[in-house]
Amino acid sequence: MIASTVALARHGREHGYAVPAVNVLDDISLRAVVAAAVHASAPLIVQASVKTVKQLGIELMTTTFRLVAQDVPVPVALHLDHCPDRAVISDVVAAGWSSVLFDASDRDLAQAERETGEVVAEAHARGLDVESEIENIVGVEDGVGSDVALHAYSVEELAAVADRTGVDLLAPQLGTAHGQYTARPVLRPDRVRALAALTDRPIVLHGGTGLAPEDFRAFIDAGVSKINISTAVKMAYMKAAAAHLDTARAKDKWDPPTMFREIQGAVTAAIATHIDWFGAAGHAADAMASGVGLAGRATGVER
Repeated sequence: MIASTVALARHGREHGYAVPAVNVLDDISLRAVVAAAVHASAPLIVQASVKTVKQLGIELMTTTFRLVAQDVPVPVALHLDHCPDRAVISDVVAAGWSSVLFDASDRDLAQAERETGEVVAEAHARGLDVESEIENIVGVEDGVGSDVALHAYSVEELAAVADRTGVDLLAPQLGTAHGQYTARPVLRPDRVRALAALTDRPIVLHGGTGLAPEDFRAFIDAGVSKINISTAVKMAYMKAAAAHLDTARAKDKWDPPTMFREIQGAVTAAIATHIDWFGAAGHAADAMASGVGLAGRATGVER
């Protein structure tokens, strides 16, 4: 079942869990993360970076997602991750994905607010949800982002801008970072709690790879209901490929389909662990019963 991103995140907030939002790279990783969700009966948000979208092409990504996700017994949304490029957002909106993250964290506040409002109007007109990031979450992911905190605002400012622009989900700075941690981060579930007291919009945690299960639970208890995972997929994917290639060299036996199966199994296992940590297992049926689908949307991925 192809679902609404904000509806899934709202269901998670209402029921005390977080929806895994997993970045995929190709059809292998896409099938792997969907398989993990189906096995756990968990809602899922499939994400693609701008880099992946440009590599695969929007039409191929959209069609592949639709074919993989439309008949599975769990709700799955398709989301464009971290995109500062308005042209790419327009193309994805036209393709009818579930949602986009407009990353305006490289703009000053006035420009970020103005452009976010424009993206919301464009996306909502086609039935897409919009996630907003106006204060940058540090770290570079697939060529987007910065290792320096450029903009930071109070939770009151974040909530007020969200009200004025009409965004559906919020991605604030919470002490996490994209990529692998080299030191223990200073996490801010208290900031989630403060923001959740000001808005009922779902709050998104970026930079989830590398946190401990108790860290995730603290964020979820504070109000986070969408957690992004990207680096864990890349690590599982590449380590499985490397291990297979080491064996192939040693045996001088080259069989790509076997490598693809091993990669898929490794990615599925990695995401299954995160689904368990996020408390999302077993929530697919009640999420679907609550009406999280895209029924009535004139989109390229409608069910």
